[in-house]
Amino acid sequence: MKRIAVALCGLAALCVIGAAQERTRQASERETVQLTIYNQNFALVREQRAIELDKGINFVRVEDVAAQIDPTSIHFLSLTAPESVVVREQEYQYDLLTTENILNKSVGKRVRLRRVTSQGIDIIEGTLLTPATVFTPRDESGRGGEQRLSLAIKTEKGVVLNPQGEWTLDELPAGLLAKPTLLWKLETTRPGKHDGQISYITEQVNWKADYIAVANATDDKVDLNGWVTVENRSGARYPGATLQLMAGDVRRITPQPVAARRAYAMADVGGGPAPQFEEKAFFEYHLYTLAGTTTIEDNSTKQLSLLTAPGVPVKKLYIFDPMRQYWFNWFPGQGQPGAGEDTQKGKINVMLGLKNSKDNNLGMPLPKGKMRIYKADDKGRLQFVGEDQIDHTPKDEKIRLWVGDAFDIVGERKRTQYQRISDRVEEDEYSITLRNHKEAAVEILVVERLAGDWKVLAKTHAFNQKDAHTIEFPVQVPKDGEVTVTYRVRIQW
Repeated sequence: MKRIAVALCGLAALCVIGAAQERTRQASERETVQLTIYNQNFALVREQRAIELDKGINFVRVEDVAAQIDPTSIHFLSLTAPESVVVREQEYQYDLLTTENILNKSVGKRVRLRRVTSQGIDIIEGTLLTPATVFTPRDESGRGGEQRLSLAIKTEKGVVLNPQGEWTLDELPAGLLAKPTLLWKLETTRPGKHDGQISYITEQVNWKADYIAVANATDDKVDLNGWVTVENRSGARYPGATLQLMAGDVRRITPQPVAARRAYAMADVGGGPAPQFEEKAFFEYHLYTLAGTTTIEDNSTKQLSLLTAPGVPVKKLYIFDPMRQYWFNWFPGQGQPGAGEDTQKGKINVMLGLKNSKDNNLGMPLPKGKMRIYKADDKGRLQFVGEDQIDHTPKDEKIRLWVGDAFDIVGERKRTQYQRISDRVEEDEYSITLRNHKEAAVEILVVERLAGDWKVLAKTHAFNQKDAHTIEFPVQVPKDGEVTVTYRVRIQW
């Protein structure tokens, strides 16, 4: 009798002798692969395979498809004779040959366990009583919700719990596969070789953009590099794939899980070769196509250069917005003892502003992603100075990067007067003091947020109205100097 050996050490290793008999016709290996990856953790896979068909009904097996495939998205087309081939049935099989699956399907069967002890070789033989793993539901405290080892063998001497060692089975359980597989029932009126195109959507393939900007000594220009990071956890590799990246917010209905889930330097800046990604508008999104092909391995992360833009002009901005937290949370923060209930101290935010334009050596629609800022110190060593997230940015749009908070600039805001005019009208006076301890003068943009119907009655500095509830005071503060902005406002509710 043929036996199948399974080496089990914490359910880690698997060795199987024997294979299932093929009963259907096998499609060829992939001849071409085209991959469109969306930045929402899914991808559209298009591949071409040769299929030999007889006239009438054919059963075809297609292997090496993704383990994270959405079976409802599968589409087949004969490129040779599109009108002559019809898919009558299709089935996605994903019950894979794993240690857990083999043992789970062997419950009630005779098994043999060989293990090495201090006394020598110990052989245990009996009937497997339980699956290899069991799922523990979550209790009210949130504990559980995980798989755990649970093995039991009934022998002539009793029941052995959770034994470790090398298992031997008399036969391989039926229905287990080495790879996720598609099975098709095809009907054709044209026998012979067909070039078939297979398309499907798979989860767990994602891409994101990352940017690295190196600021110059005067902080008015940056050298910008863009990178694409592709992560593949779909359960399949894509050798020699034509790669496209879709940027945009594509609407999808949240899919329910249908398939088994596996337990699974900066570049030089300057003149040089053209970018390896070509960008084009597509529907209401943007499509980035890689020149040539690349291989995306399963369980891998790969980086590809997206753009190089030297000498991008930027403007450093200092912003004092002490009421931002109060405005969006509608309650004042807790100050230090003795500070006064109407006193707010806040950080001076440092931002870099730039425009995504052709004149600034940019102009390509930028996918959303994280932008990191570096700057060289007086020894020429790059130091990290901050990062921010940008959204999808069309050409000619402006970007503001919040990179950190200023160390040597201090802002303080106080409500110095309050007068109740009536039940629905009040007047307030505010004083904003800015202190600059730097060795150079700076311009600080003071942002004030006003509720209700408001009118500024008096002010010491001019302001710009940004929107219905926001005004901005641009204030010049000399080096080692101090400037106070005051204004009085009437608010009607």
